[in-house]
Amino acid sequence: MTTTLQDRTLFITGGSRGIGLAIALRAARDGANVALFAKTAEPNPKLPGTVYTAATEIEEAGGQALAIVGDVRDADAVSEATAQAAEHFGAIDVLVNNASAISLTSIEATEPKRFDLMQSINSRGTFVATRACLPYLKRGTNPHVLTLSPPLNLDPAWLGAFPAYMLSKYGMSLLTLGAAEEGREAGVAANGLWPRSVIATAAVQNLLGGDQAMARSRTPEIVADAAHAIITQPSRECTGNLFIDDEVLATLAEPPVTDLDGYRAAEGGEDLLPDFFLGPAPPRSG
Repeated sequence: MTTTLQDRTLFITGGSRGIGLAIALRAARDGANVALFAKTAEPNPKLPGTVYTAATEIEEAGGQALAIVGDVRDADAVSEATAQAAEHFGAIDVLVNNASAISLTSIEATEPKRFDLMQSINSRGTFVATRACLPYLKRGTNPHVLTLSPPLNLDPAWLGAFPAYMLSKYGMSLLTLGAAEEGREAGVAANGLWPRSVIATAAVQNLLGGDQAMARSRTPEIVADAAHAIITQPSRECTGNLFIDDEVLATLAEPPVTDLDGYRAAEGGEDLLPDFFLGPAPPRSG
């Protein structure tokens, strides 16, 4: 087992901020190459960071970065970006399917265009990026696909909470399990990763509860450290799983991590908020 990502190349979708950027920075500290494929080229007051500022952070952390502006819904753009990354760095060893859209609404309250947006970014984007990267991964070093998607929880309470979003995220998980089987003979691993607790990101700040929810969240670094532990496992031995971050840190990290207080986004004794599909289902939204 190798415990470093030095000189390996990651292709990350939606890595301008939040969890995607945290994963990139953790890899950069090993001396990895990171190709970021994201839409944000211009600053937004509510969404700090662009693909270019993220690339600068990666290089300051010790990695090499390639910033590529593009939309994961555009299959041709994704294909061109993977080819560009492979030519620039000489390989693609890890794909991180991180780009995602969210709308916590019922079927009746979800506009068809919002439904289409979630399916096209979440499920279809995972399919498009995985399909584009697979030829390079098959030639890569200890190749992994890592998708930020949840375990499959078919509790009717969750199914009825916000079905459109659930469908898109479970689609990501199912595609990941399918990729694990498709890539098994070639030694390409595919796993999902999901946080136990809500993660302090711009989406939580702007859409899912603001300061109160942020205070009961963990930092993106817990997911980044768990991601690092997964993608440094032997690809032929660690595949076909839908992992939870704290379980990964306790079982796969070297050394194991069980004290998670350092990942809290705010000091204090408030209970952490469980992330979607893991804790009790929330009241149904309008």
